[in-house]
Amino acid sequence: MSLGFAEKLSYKENVGSVGMSEIFDPPHVLQQKIENLAALIRKSKHLVAFTGAGISTSCGIPDFRGPKGVWTLQHEGKGVPEASLPFHRAMPGITHMALVSLEKAGILKFVISQNVDSLHLRSGIPREKIAELHGNSFRELCPSCGEEYLRDFEVETIGMKQTSRHCKCGARLKDTVLDWEDELPLKELNPAAEQCRMADVVLCLGTSLQITPACDLPFQTLRGGGRVIIVNLQQTPKDKKASLVIHGRVDKVIAGVMHDLNLQIPPYVRVDLFQINLTYRQFPRFSDKKYVNWTLRVTSEHGKNAPLQFIKSVEVSFLDRPNLRTAILLKQPFLLKRQLISSRPFKISLKINFSDGCGCQSTKVEFPVNFQVLADSINHDKDDVIQKLKKTAIQDQCCGQISLVERKNLLPPTKEISIHAIATDFVAYNTYLASTGLSEDIPKSSGYIMRRLKDNINTEIPLKKLKCC
Repeated sequence: MSLGFAEKLSYKENVGSVGMSEIFDPPHVLQQKIENLAALIRKSKHLVAFTGAGISTSCGIPDFRGPKGVWTLQHEGKGVPEASLPFHRAMPGITHMALVSLEKAGILKFVISQNVDSLHLRSGIPREKIAELHGNSFRELCPSCGEEYLRDFEVETIGMKQTSRHCKCGARLKDTVLDWEDELPLKELNPAAEQCRMADVVLCLGTSLQITPACDLPFQTLRGGGRVIIVNLQQTPKDKKASLVIHGRVDKVIAGVMHDLNLQIPPYVRVDLFQINLTYRQFPRFSDKKYVNWTLRVTSEHGKNAPLQFIKSVEVSFLDRPNLRTAILLKQPFLLKRQLISSRPFKISLKINFSDGCGCQSTKVEFPVNFQVLADSINHDKDDVIQKLKKTAIQDQCCGQISLVERKNLLPPTKEISIHAIATDFVAYNTYLASTGLSEDIPKSSGYIMRRLKDNINTEIPLKKLKCC
């Protein structure tokens, strides 16, 4: 799977040093540095993290300057590297989730990121506590009112160009990913600079510190007597200014620090949303019978034309109407049209088959259809539903749970719209990685356990009754 954002960047002849050799501190040296870093974090009053592509390589996203990085391979004439999974399905890694734990503990005050992969926001770092200096491939911005929209699909443009969607205020939205010649947005730059000036420790993780002006931000802490710590596999031009330089894999270093601080790395649960639209119109066809034309659509919550990338196909079956044939919807838009006699209600079952990269293969949702009676409207708090869904997934130690967020009716023609939330990934990280001799090469499957709900479980039931595989 290619990295769309990297292919969209304008060509630049000189991108700085690439393909630099990786350096690994000897095990006993690395352990001592981990303990020193943990002590610095324990004593810090205002910790700021400054992150680069190196924290996402274990998530299946190539870096830029490493031996197999984006710019390294381009410099060698080999083109953009392939990602190990779709960009939109990448999950936060050990370092991302450790930062969430530090933030919730009140230790980490702010995150400054050069990454555009949205993994910090997906991990749970609050938007007001992060500056995304180079933008976000999954975030759109309204240039008129300033409203932000976080998507579950990669926005199609970069360079702060207009996209195909509109804000609620009517203005055309723009992407937020910078191209080479674009200046850092002040909305991100100003708070980042302020946080670095306030910091007593700035922790630079997985960054070569070569891209200006971003690379100069962490060192503003030095004016107030603060310290800069660099964790990276290659040397950086700023190493001499740092109080501590650690050459090791970021995940391994941070796992060791969390162990020394006696802090847990929280599990990650990804929740995706989709929409079911049921539209129908009744009309008399014969004197003694009424017929109804109805249409079923499964769409993205971001709009009917937005890609619904986490769903591969939808199987529609009718539980108490054996005379109605099961329909398998293989292409978006997932659309089914039927005509029925509207004399009696029936129940629809949707089997949602997930795309590659999801932690679950499928899940099911069932709902009654009665063309004579409108279903009751329901409007739950979306954030509350998502948090309960995550809590249930963590308790069950698996994914696949589904819950209703909202249901509303529109007239005419009669339309029932329901929004559902699904836990599509669950990852539990082993917080003891560093102290149990984690190897230098962290496989993508190590450090977590993933379990799935059985395909035949109908999970559209109250969360407290959900049962795992």
